[in-house]
Amino acid sequence: MIQNLLLVGCGSFVGGALRYFIGQMLAGRMLLGFGMGTISVNLAGCFIFGIIYGLLERLGALQTGWALLLTVGLCGGFTTFSTFGNEMLTLMRTGEVMVFASYTLISVMGGIFLLYIGHQLATL
Repeated sequence: MIQNLLLVGCGSFVGGALRYFIGQMLAGRMLLGFGMGTISVNLAGCFIFGIIYGLLERLGALQTGWALLLTVGLCGGFTTFSTFGNEMLTLMRTGEVMVFASYTLISVMGGIFLLYIGHQLATL
């Protein structure tokens, strides 16, 4: 357990540092009025997660320390959006359409709603 926590923690440190670095490199650059840092990190994180997950799956290494370090740690620290995307892909691949639709709706709309409520509470 401690080893797994350290693997995830080390990966998260690198992923978070990369997220900050890329955000700083892209600061001020806009796409359709939105910051390029966040969208770049989210999309890159999904792409990188897909490559890592696919390789680990092909190698039969999904239940290893490498998987924890690279997916939960590195990609999770880089962007949790990549983890969300992978969960969505898994639900689609297993044909769980209703769970996919519900999870997507609850995650996206619920997240935005709770962000709004939190912001409103903080600015009372």
